[in-house]
Amino acid sequence: MLPSALRHRLSAIIARLLPILTSSDATNAARRMALVAFTVRIVSAAIAFLSQIILARLMGEFEYGIFVFVWVLVILFGSLSCVGFHSVVIRFLPEYQASAAMDEIRGVTTTVRIFALSSATTVAVLGLAGLWFFSGHIEAYYLVPLYLGLFTLPMISLGDVMDGTARAHGWPIAAMSPTFIIRPLLVLVFMVLAVTAGAPHTAQTAMMAAMAAAYVTSVSQFLALTYRLRSRYVPGPRRIELRRWLKVSIPVFLVDGFGFLLTNSDVVIVGLYLEPDDVAIYFAAAKTMALVHFVMFAVKAAAGPRVSNAMARDPGQIPGIAVESARWAFWPSLLVGALVLLAGPFLLSLFGPAFVTGLPLMMVLFAGILAKAFIGPAETLLTMAGQQTLCVILYAGALVVNIALNLSLIPLFGLNGAAFATAGAMFVEAMLLHLAVRRTFGFALFAFARARAGNENNGAVHP
Repeated sequence: MLPSALRHRLSAIIARLLPILTSSDATNAARRMALVAFTVRIVSAAIAFLSQIILARLMGEFEYGIFVFVWVLVILFGSLSCVGFHSVVIRFLPEYQASAAMDEIRGVTTTVRIFALSSATTVAVLGLAGLWFFSGHIEAYYLVPLYLGLFTLPMISLGDVMDGTARAHGWPIAAMSPTFIIRPLLVLVFMVLAVTAGAPHTAQTAMMAAMAAAYVTSVSQFLALTYRLRSRYVPGPRRIELRRWLKVSIPVFLVDGFGFLLTNSDVVIVGLYLEPDDVAIYFAAAKTMALVHFVMFAVKAAAGPRVSNAMARDPGQIPGIAVESARWAFWPSLLVGALVLLAGPFLLSLFGPAFVTGLPLMMVLFAGILAKAFIGPAETLLTMAGQQTLCVILYAGALVVNIALNLSLIPLFGLNGAAFATAGAMFVEAMLLHLAVRRTFGFALFAFARARAGNENNGAVHP
């Protein structure tokens, strides 16, 4: 019933998709994982955006600001508490499976869970002690939500290592749907049920809903994965190579730590200096503008396999792939960002009338996002070249600049200072990544560069 031209195109698309969806070989399994990850991230972004609007409407900007400040801290410290062990299982499980090392498989799948829970519990206990001793120096409206947040930390950490365990086994839906879809939906459902039952529309109620959602999600994911692992591996002794695993987990912890802090330090510092109302407005503006980041997410997902293949087969193609990726990052980001800004007053008004004042912040943040899009997926290029240590150094430098600018500008200029500090840190990060690519590969990477299939050093990676 379809026109022949459309039928021909659809047939070609289906022919490409079928092997990705059904084949069990390593290449198509990786592509399937990437496809599911991208789909889940898009769906989760829509859920998160809508749920934040509803929560802001339910609580008002003051209580919503308290909630988002505490919840950002919970996600930040909960994720860091697993000390990179969410990546240990991804790194070592294929190696153990290839050699049928069952003792090591049982050891790593068990140890990551115990380590994450123990580490996060230790952080929570230290946090509880800190709140007890320094409660007089903390605003009273933050205390109860912070206590609730500390009790949530172990479940956030457990969820991260369960995510890594499921990814390592090629179970993408089991890996990502609990954290990115089920938990945010449960937070919203529990909050709506609570206020419908007569609970106050406060940050304390929202944190109780978030804590309940985290426990339900992580415990359910733990039980489901434990059942699948027991079905897959027969019971037996466990071999624990903790020292070897720590050699991998600690660098991952540093990279993730700098990345998390770089992403969230502005919200945290705004919460330390300004009132919850300001935190709410800044968070809404930043998360609305973050819709543009999905362009870069898509470009990175597509560029990674191409760069990896070129590294192995023909390094001379790397400059062309990199510059092409930068263009695909910059121009769509410019278009999507312009559309988001045009719709900005409407999108912000969905959170509440007071949130419309965040539009100038979105404009400033957009400049920083474009600076990063201008050089494309440079960090992907460096990572594929084995320059993880260099990336850690660059992220550390960008983080220092970010924190220094936020500490300097927020007390002077308030929310505008936070936006300019974050955008300035993005400019510095883009500049450092550009210089690192030029030093490592010998070509200039930005959206307006001329893409050439070879360069003065034929695409070779510097030692």
